[in-house]
Amino acid sequence: MRWWKVVGLAGLAGVAATGVVVARSERKRRQYTPDEIRDRLHQRVAEAASAESDDISIAE
Repeated sequence: MRWWKVVGLAGLAGVAATGVVVARSERKRRQYTPDEIRDRLHQRVAEAASAESDDISIAE
């Protein structure tokens, strides 16, 4: 088999593997309810605010 065929097959396998990973993460993401997403966002904002206040107190 020529080297370009091997490279082509490896590229095709890489594209297929990437598609599988994207599909899995998309299914996992879609399983969240709107309330869960809202709670997670509120939690992240609270963590960012506390980290920001820690940075400000350290700088003073």
